[in-house]
Amino acid sequence: MTGHTQSSSQSSIALLESLIAKAKRAGADAADAMLIDAAALSVGYRLGKVETLERAESGDLGLRVFVGRQQAAVSTTDRRAAALDEVVERAVAMAKLAPEDEFCGLAAPDEIAKDWPTLDMADDYEPTAEEFIVIAREAEEAALAVKGVTNSEGADAGHSASELTIVASNGFAGSWRGTHTTFSAAVLAGEGTGMERDYDYATRIFMQDMPSAAEIGKRAGERAVRRLGARKMPTIQAPIIFDPRISNGLIGQLAGAISGAAIARGTSFLKDKLGQRIFPENITIIDDPFRSRGLRSRPFDAEGLKPQKRKIIDRGVLTTWLLDLRSARQLKLKSTGHASRSPGGSPSPSASNFYMEAGTLTPAELIKDIKQGFYVTELMGMGVNGVTGDYSQAAAGFWIENGAITFPVNEMTIASNLKDMYLGLTAANDLDFTRGIDAPTVRIENMTVAGM
Repeated sequence: MTGHTQSSSQSSIALLESLIAKAKRAGADAADAMLIDAAALSVGYRLGKVETLERAESGDLGLRVFVGRQQAAVSTTDRRAAALDEVVERAVAMAKLAPEDEFCGLAAPDEIAKDWPTLDMADDYEPTAEEFIVIAREAEEAALAVKGVTNSEGADAGHSASELTIVASNGFAGSWRGTHTTFSAAVLAGEGTGMERDYDYATRIFMQDMPSAAEIGKRAGERAVRRLGARKMPTIQAPIIFDPRISNGLIGQLAGAISGAAIARGTSFLKDKLGQRIFPENITIIDDPFRSRGLRSRPFDAEGLKPQKRKIIDRGVLTTWLLDLRSARQLKLKSTGHASRSPGGSPSPSASNFYMEAGTLTPAELIKDIKQGFYVTELMGMGVNGVTGDYSQAAAGFWIENGAITFPVNEMTIASNLKDMYLGLTAANDLDFTRGIDAPTVRIENMTVAGM
């Protein structure tokens, strides 16, 4: 079991156990508490100068109490005894006034995780502000060195470390620590009304896994220059290629559509699709909470349950919803260990490391038979209806002619329905785990591409 040998974890657990005991003495039938201690360092660098330098530390503590089938949650950043007494008093009083919810409540003691794997989720290395200034400067200089780049929106380097502790009156107590490091750069190319913008970034758990700052800056500059001279194209029906920078959005939409909360409300376009084929047979989508150095790994969920690696889409078939306790009870099912929450809120389901397995074709092979099509590298706006699956997004990228990427295009719109898009999807072989929700390059067979 992780998290029980460090003194900080032990003191956090002891604090939350004391808070829960106070809540029960104050009239709560059950309670759980969450503590997140976090520290972050970030540097922003633009046009040869440090633009921002920030160091932040925070400690958010939340208490959720149950009085019968009524619940309330209160959070605070003040750990003084008097402040915590006030949190307990307020939470219990609020719960007594809350409406009854027959589906709320903690896990049964025999449902909670008793042990969990040790995951590689935290880097012991702590970067300094001086290191990050050098990194951000290298990224921007590499971007500005690309011929055609004319201005910079800046380069950033950031690091965060957090420790999460959860204790509940059903006997659960656990703690884990995680870190993230991020480098990014964004620049402009061209002049006047013909200017184009693009970016690159990387996020990793361990600093040693990061690409070089110069590599990130160079890619940002090359991408911006490549977009110069973009045009609008006529409206056609055509195949679409989604670049890996945005293809993860397609399965992000899937994660939202199979959230138990949406299914229980009947507000998902997939509400009647459990056990049915919604992707081609060669598509498998995984949720893996235990992925080593995964950006969304977790040894237990926010309700103290042990998650597991699952094939959410198995050979094209939807096998499960993403469930927390409340949505599972509504649907007369068992939680899948997907509960997530903030200290001051109630749990809701969310994916962990969620990814589409790589296919067998290269991106070039996905494109080679396309007479006319659209290689999309950027999407803008909020054009997805989670109830119907209707999909309409402003888009930019590159035109495909006779199997080759040719010239840049922008001010386009792509439209279809996610149910049709999923069934017409082909995955390339270039999966890279960079965001926590990941997909390779994908091809969608037939979408409306609207321009002029």
